[in-house]
Order: sequence, then structure tokens, then C-alpha cells
Amino acid sequence: MPRTLYHSCTRPAQSNESQPGEEFVSFCTRLARLTLFCVLPASLAAQTKGIPDWCKPLPRPEYETLLRMPVNDPWFEVYRVAPDVYAIYEPHQAEETISYLIVGSKQALLFDTGMGIGNIQKVTSQLTKRFVVVLNSHTHNDHVGGNWQFNSIFGMNTAFTRANAKGSRTDAQAEIASGQICGVLPAGFNPKTYATKPWRVSFLVHDGFVINLGGGRKLEVIATPGHTPDAIALLDRANGLLFTGDTYYPAPIWLYRPETDMDAYVASAKKLAALERAKPCTRFKTSSFFSPHLRKG
Repeated sequence: MPRTLYHSCTRPAQSNESQPGEEFVSFCTRLARLTLFCVLPASLAAQTKGIPDWCKPLPRPEYETLLRMPVNDPWFEVYRVAPDVYAIYEPHQAEETISYLIVGSKQALLFDTGMGIGNIQKVTSQLTKRFVVVLNSHTHNDHVGGNWQFNSIFGMNTAFTRANAKGSRTDAQAEIASGQICGVLPAGFNPKTYATKPWRVSFLVHDGFVINLGGGRKLEVIATPGHTPDAIALLDRANGLLFTGDTYYPAPIWLYRPETDMDAYVASAKKLAALERAKPCTRFKTSSFFSPHLRKG
């Protein structure tokens, strides 16, 4: 499914008598929306045969409200969604995956690395000269495709993480099957050999671990298992930003794979709903993505 970048600022009501997940439902219903613009180059569209339904709305006029950053790789579109926070968007594949580059005064953190179809490392180097560390919201293949391009990868200490770090051809090939690509693949990309390349965790993190990027930007790791055993969110308390990964998005959530745990997911949803007011920067599986918008709950 396509991804969405979505933000809001809210604190849901809490009750000791509420049903499981009720706080999260309240949290979800209060989310405010502000969209941004995505441009599909005419040259790509002209080369598309049998355009899939999901990409017919491209370019998405809602995206015009955010500042688009210039990068020289047409596979990606980059938007500034908050000061020193950039959404790196892949509009030409059905997941419409989004990774986040969060920049501090000393270093930067890349939250997910996308499909591995384009070179996300080159894109980050155009956005910041800071040293970039990688941390994945979880390790499904569409979130770790560019991990191998970075030397410093933070990760959770789970068997699921270690298994996915070995790479995968089967999952990757499914992402470029018929109907999954809108336009053309990047020059030099070989679909026959496409696979998620192996990568290695260089530093372990855990629930409550704080990553100091400098300049007052600290990111707190929040374990949110359920969608996967290694799912996490990132909380930037100083700037009121919550990056939720695939633990929350306004569409049907994938909770039926072997690695999912419904009880753990409900607990994680309630955990996020109980946070103080924040503007969630999330990767949502809908047709567009959204910028920070303050709304009182």
C-alpha cells in the first residue's frame, strides 16, 4: 500500500475504565491534516505503459503546501516537513515509502532507508554534511533497502532484526512485480538481480534509549512491538515530534503476518496514545503525505 507522511499535535483523553485501544482510537480521530505536493516528471509518465490505478492521481496536488528540496535523483522527492526534518519520498513504487532525515548540530539520523531501488545515501549527502546514523522503524524490506549504504546502523536486539539483516530477494522482487512501478526504474537498476542487500547492526538500542543529535535535538526510542517484534517509534520531546513508523497510519494496518502480535500491538497503541501532546511524524499507508499541523485535542 502507499505510504503517507502525517503529523498532528494532540493528547487523547485517558480513562482507567476504557476498553483496550480506546485511547488510541481517540488519538486517531483527532489527527489534523495538511498535505504536500508531489511531482511525477512528465518524462517518466510518458514512458509508463498500463498505468496502475494507484499512481493515476500523480502528481498529487495536496503536496504543494510543503517546501520541496532539490535533489538530483528523480527516483526520490524530498520535502521539508519541520525545521531540519526532511521526508525522503519514493513516489514511483506502490508502497510510496517515506524515510525521514532528522538533523542535529552534531549528527543526523535517518529513520528508515526505503526500498533500496534508488541511492538514498547520495540524497542524504545533498541535504546535510553531518554524519548520518541509520535507525529503522522496523526491519521489513521496504524500510531497510538502503541500510547497506551506511556504516553506522542502530538497531533493536531481536531475532527478527538479525534475520532481516541477512537480506531478501523474494520480498524485494515482489516490490517490482507487475503494477508496482509507476514510471521507469532508475538508470543502472537491474530488476533481475534486485534484492535487499545484507547489512549489520553496529549499535544496539532499547526502549527508552536517547540519541543526542546535538543542538537540543534528542530522539527517544519507544519500543512499539506488534506490527513486528522490533517496531519502534521516535519521540523528539523538545520539538513535539513523534515518528511512529508503521505502528500507526490511517488505513488498514498489516497485522496478519507471522511476525505480528495483536496483543502487543494493542499495548503499543495505548502506549503511544498516552504520550504528552506531540505532532506525530508517521509513515502512513494512504495516498499522500502530510506536514506538521497543530491542533488542540
